[in-house]
Amino acid sequence: MPFTHHNGAYLTVGDARIYYEESGDPAGQPLLFLHGGLGCLSDCNALLKRLPSRLRLIGMDLRGHGRSTLGSAELSYLRHQTDVEALCEHLDLRDVIILGFSDGGIAAFKLAAARRPRISHVIAAGAHWRLLADAPARDRFARIDSSTWRQRFPDAVAHYEQVNPEPDFNRLVRAVKHLWLDASGQDYPNASISQIAIPMLLIRGDSDFLLERDEMAQFQARVKHARLLNLPSAGHDVLNEAAEASASAIRAFLEAS
Repeated sequence: MPFTHHNGAYLTVGDARIYYEESGDPAGQPLLFLHGGLGCLSDCNALLKRLPSRLRLIGMDLRGHGRSTLGSAELSYLRHQTDVEALCEHLDLRDVIILGFSDGGIAAFKLAAARRPRISHVIAAGAHWRLLADAPARDRFARIDSSTWRQRFPDAVAHYEQVNPEPDFNRLVRAVKHLWLDASGQDYPNASISQIAIPMLLIRGDSDFLLERDEMAQFQARVKHARLLNLPSAGHDVLNEAAEASASAIRAFLEAS
């Protein structure tokens, strides 16, 4: 069953409420989906129906997104990491597969680099491990504002404003842009990825305008157990634009490792 923003539950972390839903086999190995910036848990629905039925599927709305509230703490990848850790502990999840897209993938890198024992595999799509000062993505992130996002994704913004208990899209965009642009450069995983010791699958759309192919090759060179899949005819939103190919690769990856 897809994630629908109905029949889920909340976990309180600090002064934020983190929303999550479950589907699939309740007794199966847990797979936790982490969506991208300004998205929500239902963004993975096209992929979920193609994954093995034996999995316990869990989706969470990142802090401030979907049905989750933003709280007063500054948004950061470390904050996303600690929210995921809190949810894993709350649900007593073991041997968790993390499937992260974009910002969710970056949080997954941080979780893997921290060597959290509950995590068995990471699948990351369209996710940066660092953002250099001259990275083309910086200019693209800087040009995003709430008005342009509304124009490009009117249905997604309308859904957020309908389901979020404390909707403030302008505030959310400011918080996410601050996260993306991270002036210190220290919130991204950076060199800590060399600490990753679990199987990883990196997925990138060949036309991804935010994530350069060489950056993924650099990641693979630093992480012993990382595999790289570059999919043609797909862009940044590779899990939706190439859902069948992505799911096939994920199934093969999980079966092999």
